[in-house]
Amino acid sequence: MDALLTPLSEPDIKHVEALLNEWFFVVTAVFLTFELIRYVVIREFKWSLIGDTLANFLTYAGSIAIAIFLLGGFYLAAYFAASQVALFSIQTNLATVLICIVLADLAYYWEHRFLHRVNAAWATHSTHHSSPFFNISVAFRFGPLDALWPILFHIPLVMIGFNPVVVFFSEAFVLIFQTLLHTEAIKKLPRPFEWIFNTPSHHRVHHGANAKYLDANYAGMFIIWDRLFGTFVEEDEAPVYGLVEPIPEINSFPRLLASPFVAFFHGFYRVWKKVADAKSPREKRMALFGPPEWRPHARETEKTAALAE
Repeated sequence: MDALLTPLSEPDIKHVEALLNEWFFVVTAVFLTFELIRYVVIREFKWSLIGDTLANFLTYAGSIAIAIFLLGGFYLAAYFAASQVALFSIQTNLATVLICIVLADLAYYWEHRFLHRVNAAWATHSTHHSSPFFNISVAFRFGPLDALWPILFHIPLVMIGFNPVVVFFSEAFVLIFQTLLHTEAIKKLPRPFEWIFNTPSHHRVHHGANAKYLDANYAGMFIIWDRLFGTFVEEDEAPVYGLVEPIPEINSFPRLLASPFVAFFHGFYRVWKKVADAKSPREKRMALFGPPEWRPHARETEKTAALAE
């Protein structure tokens, strides 16, 4: 019990985070190599898979560059400002770090759900879902503004009184956990683990474009959030990965130079097209803030179809 309450310094937290990141990239490289070999063994290797994998890391590089040069300062300033008006001053120790990780995971659930249900946010997050493959490299497939939205959902933790360094660490911990879920090599885990935690099986559902799998399993670490808020779906059929409206031939190997760029920005183009096609202020608002499945003039189209019947 005393160990849980022993104070931890900011350098302690940063040191642990640095170690996690170092080992994380080593594990990722080893596991990706294993997955590529597995594709060869099971005779599912395609040159488009190589193009897709490279596109994944190129979009990751682009998102990191934007995060560092455009959003990094804003992120730090926002958390610092929030810490100045925090309701409490929560001591940093192992117990409070663990609590913060759980709360950060809950915040991630709602952030993730928001990214899927609001067009303006889906514009960037759809990059992550545009791959027709599912392996650990897909976890690095980020959109241009994927670093922006977490601020809105995690800053309340700073305002409650958690140290911003602890909140940063908790966010990173949740993302590292979820990265390791991007694989088809691991089937279902023991039932108690599947019931409490997010697993590769649950996350395959989340990446599926199957009608029954849409808008499900938003969890980061704990699948109990989906069970609690009614968004859990069990994996019981093979997922079809990618978008409901796929990007044509995006991962063909000859188009390697174009595919990362298309994957990176296609979501913004699609939202802009919806806004441009909208005929009224209300439709333009829906094009930005409505769900991805919304289309301009959808109501009129439905009425016309009903009259035709």
